[in-house]
Amino acid sequence: MIPIEQNDFQIAVYHRKYKKQIFSVWEKSVLATHDFLSQKDFTEIKTLFHDYDFEVLEMFCLLVENTVVGFIGIHQAKIEMLFLDPEFIGKGLGRRLIEFAIFEKGAKLVDVNEQNINAKGFYENAGFQTYERTEKDDFGKDYPLLRMELKS
Repeated sequence: MIPIEQNDFQIAVYHRKYKKQIFSVWEKSVLATHDFLSQKDFTEIKTLFHDYDFEVLEMFCLLVENTVVGFIGIHQAKIEMLFLDPEFIGKGLGRRLIEFAIFEKGAKLVDVNEQNINAKGFYENAGFQTYERTEKDDFGKDYPLLRMELKS
């Protein structure tokens, strides 16, 4: 684990120069936290993610010494994605991204894979509660989603 102080990071607006680093963080994070994905589905999602236009979201990068260690994407008050490099999980940085999304960007909604128990607990601890469950994810795959909203 890399020691980090809360003051050692900054949240910066996404720029294309960060795309390769974002992709690397996403891949490491998914491999560490999404053990429920089949290899085939991981490969399909990886291809889609690699080609994704991050500029359609309000996208922010969590930087430590100018290196992307996490990121969050928001669209219309919904957190569409939040990923951290596994080396930085458990250091309060995900919480800082959530607080930024809520207090600076007005985020009130998020979807989480039901099988991702740690992510579900993370969002619950941040004040979100499930209001709906789907049988399939947004790609039509058999990965149920929990639709969550910020408690008032």
